Amino acid sequence: MTGSDEVHIHPRDVANKSAKENLTKAIAMALAVENEALRLNTQTFNANRYTALSAIPDYEELKSRARAIKEDSIERLPELIATLTKAVEARGGKVFIAATKDDANNYITNVCRMHEAKLVVKAKSITSEEIELNHALEAAGIEVAETDLAEFILQISNEQPSHIVAPAIHRSRQRITALFKEHFDTSLPLDTGEDLTEFARLILRQKFLSADVGISGANLIAADEGCLLLVESEGNIRLTTQLPAVHIAIAGIEKIIPSKKDLGTFIELLAASGTGQPLTSYTNILEPPLLVPVLNLNGRSDTRREFHLVLLDNGRMTMRADTELKEALYCIRCSACMNVCANFQAVGGHAFGGECYTGGIGAAWTIGTSGSLEKGRFAELCTGCSRCVPNCPVRIDIPRLNTAIKQRLITLSGGPSLQKMFFGNFSIVGAVASLAPRVANLIAALPAVRSVMELLIGFDKRRPVPEFGRSTLVRQYREHSKKSRVQADASMSQPRAVLFADAYTNYNNPQVGMAVVRVFEKLGIATTVSATMAEGRDAQSQGLVESAAARAVKTAAYLETFIDEGSDIIVAEPSVLALFRSDYKALLCNDTLFKKLRAHTYDPIEYLNAFLSQHHRDPRTALRGMDRNATRIFYHGHCQMKTVGAGSAAVDLFTQLGFTVIQSKAECCGMAGSFGYKKAYYELSKNVGDDLVRQIRAAEVPGTQLVIVASGTSCREQIGAEYAGRKIFSPVELLDTLIRSGE
Repeated sequence: MTGSDEVHIHPRDVANKSAKENLTKAIAMALAVENEALRLNTQTFNANRYTALSAIPDYEELKSRARAIKEDSIERLPELIATLTKAVEARGGKVFIAATKDDANNYITNVCRMHEAKLVVKAKSITSEEIELNHALEAAGIEVAETDLAEFILQISNEQPSHIVAPAIHRSRQRITALFKEHFDTSLPLDTGEDLTEFARLILRQKFLSADVGISGANLIAADEGCLLLVESEGNIRLTTQLPAVHIAIAGIEKIIPSKKDLGTFIELLAASGTGQPLTSYTNILEPPLLVPVLNLNGRSDTRREFHLVLLDNGRMTMRADTELKEALYCIRCSACMNVCANFQAVGGHAFGGECYTGGIGAAWTIGTSGSLEKGRFAELCTGCSRCVPNCPVRIDIPRLNTAIKQRLITLSGGPSLQKMFFGNFSIVGAVASLAPRVANLIAALPAVRSVMELLIGFDKRRPVPEFGRSTLVRQYREHSKKSRVQADASMSQPRAVLFADAYTNYNNPQVGMAVVRVFEKLGIATTVSATMAEGRDAQSQGLVESAAARAVKTAAYLETFIDEGSDIIVAEPSVLALFRSDYKALLCNDTLFKKLRAHTYDPIEYLNAFLSQHHRDPRTALRGMDRNATRIFYHGHCQMKTVGAGSAAVDLFTQLGFTVIQSKAECCGMAGSFGYKKAYYELSKNVGDDLVRQIRAAEVPGTQLVIVASGTSCREQIGAEYAGRKIFSPVELLDTLIRSGE
C-alpha cells in the first residue's frame, strides 16, 4: 500500500458486531501505511523520556505523590466539583456539569449561538474528541478551526487522533507534504518540517484573528482557586484562550484536583513522561475569565471577557464506582504507556485504539465513556508485558486493567473461545503431551495438523510449534539426584534453593532447569526441584482470571511450605517470576503471603549474584574452569524481568566474568508468550521482533563469535525463528555450557 487515506479504519464508524474483523484490518493498515513513522516518533519520545526522567532525582517520590493526589481527588470528587464551581462563579465564570456528551455539545453550541459565533478556534482536547464536538458545531453552521498543528493535519485529512499527545504521530513528513499540496493551492516546496509549520502558521494566524470563540481543554483543574493547567509546545493555547472574548473550557471531571499547590507535582511529571522535555515550551496556569483587555481583532465590539467551564461526566461516575475501571481515572494523559509499548510503536492508535482513546489505557476509557464493552476489544493488543507499569507517573497497573477487560469480554461472549481455552490451559496441554513427547512433536509438525490448529484455535501455521522435551525437568532431576551430591563449602552456611518446575520449563525447556541445578551445584548450593504446578500465568494471559486466581492460591500455599522451611524459590521462566512478584498481589488477595513470596523468589542469575556478593566471592574464581573463548554476548532481557527488578542480573554477571555484553535496546521481542502464535497477531508480532533482529545483525562482526542470549522462552523462540539451527541460550544455559566446556 501507499500513503493513500482511503485505507484508514475509523473505529467510531464501525459496527460492534464486526469489532474483531475491524481490529484485524486496522492492524494490517497500520503495519502497511503508518508503521515507519510511528516507530520513529514513539521511540524518539521514549528515548527522550528515559533521559529526562534520569535527571529527576526524586522521580519515584513524585510518582507516589501524584498517585496519592489523584486517589484523594477521585475519592472526594463530588466535594471538589462543588468547591470548583464556587471558585469559578465567584470570579464571574459559569460552570456546567454535563452528564452526557449530548449535554456538553448542546451547551457549547448554545453558547456559540448566543454570541452569534461564525468561527471557533480550538486547542487540542481529547475530551472534545470524545464528545465529537467538531461535528456538533459544524452541524450548527459554525466553522471550527483546529489550531494545534497535529490536529490541523488531522482535520484536513479527516482522520481521528492516533496518539494522545501527538495526534498525527502516524504521519511522516512526506505524507503531510502530500496532504497539504492536495488540499491547498500552493507552489511552495514544503519539503521540511519548518516549511510545513510556517505554512500552517500563516493559515492559522488568520483564524486566530477572526475567531469569535476559543475552546480549550485542561490538563488539570485546581478546585480551590478554579485555575486551569494547560501545557503546550506551540503557543496556540494562549492565542485560543486570550484572543477571543469568549473562552469555553471542556474537561472530564477526573481532571479536578484539590489545590493549586498540587499542580507543581504534575507539571514536573507531565512533560518528562510525555515528550521527554524538562518542561513544555508553554505552561499556562489560568484563572478565567482573564482580567486583560478584549482586543476585538475580529471587528466585534465585545466589552468584557466571558468564561464557561464544561465539566463532563459521560460515564466517569460509573467508572468511579467500578472497582477495576476506577483505576483509569487516575490517568493524566501523558502518553508514556503508549510510547513504551512495543505493539503501539508498531500500529499506533488507529489499531490500538477506540473512538478516541488509544493504547493500553485506552480500552478502559473507551468502555467507560461509550458504555460499550465490545468497543474495548483492542485491549487484546495488551500482551501484559508490563513495560508500561514502571513508566506510568501515577502508578497505574495497565496490564491488570486490561486483563479485567479481557475477562469481561469473555463473559460478554458467553464463555472463553477454543483459542483461549487452549492457550489458557497450557499446563494441561503440556502434561498430556509429556506422556509421549516424541509422538506429540511428530503430530504437531504435520502440515495437516497445523492447518487444523490454525482453523480451530487460530494457531498460525507459519509459527513453529515449540517441541516438548523428551523427558520432563522433574524426571531428569530425579535421575540426576541419584548420581550427584552437592559438595557444600563447609566454611559457609549452606543455602537451600527450590527450583520451581513451571509448565514451560518442565515440559518444553527442561534443559534450562537442569542448567540451574548444575550451576548451583558447582557453587555448593543445595538445590531441589519442586513438583510441577499450574501457577496461573497461562490462564491470566487469556483473561481467565478466576482460573488464574484458583491456581495462584494452590501454588502459593505449596511454595510457602518450602519458604517456611528456610528455602528460597528459584524461577527459571521470567514471566512466572513476574507472576509471583507482581500479579499474585491481586490474584491471592492475601497480602502477607504475597509479600512472603515476593521476598523469596529469584531469577537464577539474580540469586547467584546475591550469593556471590554475600559470601564475598569473585565470580571468576567461584566459576573457575569456565571457557571464556566466546567473549562477545548479545543479551535481550525479558520485559517482565525488567519490571520486577531482575533485568540487569545477567549483564552484571557476564560483565564481571570478563565478557563483552551488548545489550538489546528493544522494548520487547514481540512474541509475548501466546500472542505471537495467534494468527490475528502474527504479522504484528513479527514486525515488533524485527527491531530486535536488526540489532542482533548489527552486532555481528565477521570473524568473531557472537553468542545470542535471551532470558525468556518466548524471546528465544522469536529470535530462533530468524536464526534457524543456531542455539539461542538462556543466561543460565550459557553459564552451564561454558562451565562444562571448560572442565
